[in-house]
Amino acid sequence: MTARAADRARYDRATAHLDAPVAIVDLEAFDANADDLVRRAGGKPVRVASKSVRCRALLERALARDGFAGLMSYTLAESLWLARSGFEDVLLAYPSADRTGYAELTADPKLASAVTVMVDDPAQLDLIEAARDGGREVVRICLELDTSLRLLGGRVRVGARRSPLHSPAEMADLARAVTRRKGFEVVGVMAYEGHVAGVGDAVAGRPLRSRAVRLMQAAARRELAERRAAVVRAVRAVVPGLEFVNGGGTGSVQHTAAEDAVTEIAAGSGLYVPRLFDNYTSFTGRPAALFAQPVVRRPGVGVVTVLGGGYPASGAAGADRLPVPYLPEGLRYDPQEGPGEVQTPLLGSPADDLLIGDKVWFRHAKAGELCERFDTLHLVEGDAVTATVPTYRGEGHTFL
Repeated sequence: MTARAADRARYDRATAHLDAPVAIVDLEAFDANADDLVRRAGGKPVRVASKSVRCRALLERALARDGFAGLMSYTLAESLWLARSGFEDVLLAYPSADRTGYAELTADPKLASAVTVMVDDPAQLDLIEAARDGGREVVRICLELDTSLRLLGGRVRVGARRSPLHSPAEMADLARAVTRRKGFEVVGVMAYEGHVAGVGDAVAGRPLRSRAVRLMQAAARRELAERRAAVVRAVRAVVPGLEFVNGGGTGSVQHTAAEDAVTEIAAGSGLYVPRLFDNYTSFTGRPAALFAQPVVRRPGVGVVTVLGGGYPASGAAGADRLPVPYLPEGLRYDPQEGPGEVQTPLLGSPADDLLIGDKVWFRHAKAGELCERFDTLHLVEGDAVTATVPTYRGEGHTFL
């Protein structure tokens, strides 16, 4: 029996009492992945990206382990909810236009001390100030650096379109603008190198593309390490008491941790290891989060149909954004239909061994987005479900 076949047998036994659709997290794999992130971070704390987990119980499980400290959230409403739930260090990774949320933040000392918000434009400070509604608490500010690699005099750009601030001078200027305003305090710098951390460099069947990605990423790492260090020096000249410099992502943990200027690493997808993280040479994780759909039809030889399963991930549309049938091994989509909203035909010889009601296990393309489809996650240890915990959705929250 292969390792994957053994996992399928375990998951089927553990969930025999549960009807599909159902989602699980294999805690042994989750914990092993957590240990690997800590190892790769080389002694620097790992801040957990909540959007890649979206389950309070599992955020708590990660933070209870040595080597993890703090959360990186994705909306202001989520940040405030997490802070009210007892999380004491929440870094909002994206600018917000949530005026109601800012009014709550600036009126509550507990929230203001726990939540740090992201800024890359003075207009965002204006919005926060206008939203205070009498709130007097000091707002903790993190400045975000554009990490994109610019080539040929800026005519070629590689990287996500995030912050407009690219140079040390631009970052220092915004730091000065913040310090001149009463009620704001610069406490951190963030630089997320998504073109390194979030792009696989070993795509199966595409050796030339994979080599090109590796060359690009090597150049990007060198350029960013030098520029990030200069940015931190420039900001510290304005804000000597800067508390943290955040960088990285699951795919670049060890590279970013090697930079002296970086004080902490952000990662979250590496806990669940969705399918988009199969194509990396820098690390190998264990799939920890899966979902199962039930077989409801047997249309013919070599074909079964499962209920639903069409759960595409965000990003540029393409086959890599689709979940993949994982267990039993050897199933594939019908190219004429793909994964559907209410039914999904699957082709392959393993289909002939599946009966009505059997489970087919899938892996989502991206980590936390799976939790937008399920109210609960069943936590599996060995061949048993040892706990069932709510996702954000299960607690009544869909923040985006």
